[in-house]
Amino acid sequence: MKIQIIGGSGTGKSTLGKYISEKEKIKWIDTDNYLWKDNSFTENFSVEERKKMYQKDMEIHKEYVASGSIFSWCPDGFRNRDLLVFLFLDEKVRMDRLQKREIERKSQFSQMNTGENTNDFLEWCKTYLTATEKEITGTYAEHAYQMELSKSSVLKLDASLSLEELHVEILNFYS
Repeated sequence: MKIQIIGGSGTGKSTLGKYISEKEKIKWIDTDNYLWKDNSFTENFSVEERKKMYQKDMEIHKEYVASGSIFSWCPDGFRNRDLLVFLFLDEKVRMDRLQKREIERKSQFSQMNTGENTNDFLEWCKTYLTATEKEITGTYAEHAYQMELSKSSVLKLDASLSLEELHVEILNFYS
């Protein structure tokens, strides 16, 4: 089992990846760990360091579930996967999840004229569906391009389903 899960921020990629990892007893690779040096999400690893970590994971783990994308800095990453899962979610639900997560992380906010609390990350997340250039990391355009190029099967799943339901849909692929 070699699965990669992609989708917009807040669709539940990490939550589903961790769940599958626990149920199937396989390695969970959270691609955020390649990018960020710590949970403050402020300092990145260099591309060279990311590639070394990725290569080590691929050498060590014969089976895995990876949550997230490395396409922008390693376009050939996870090419050995069996399945590419794309999670989609109603945009209002997704943004509500992200707002709640930012509050839980005690992120800094500024207030817009509308009274809405926001920050750079949330403003970037709002462009997920509207950005049209596939080179823009973490956008639907980039994810659609990844699905188009994928040599593995692609499974599109509604992230509003329960973890158990999503897991069953993925297991059905392997049946």
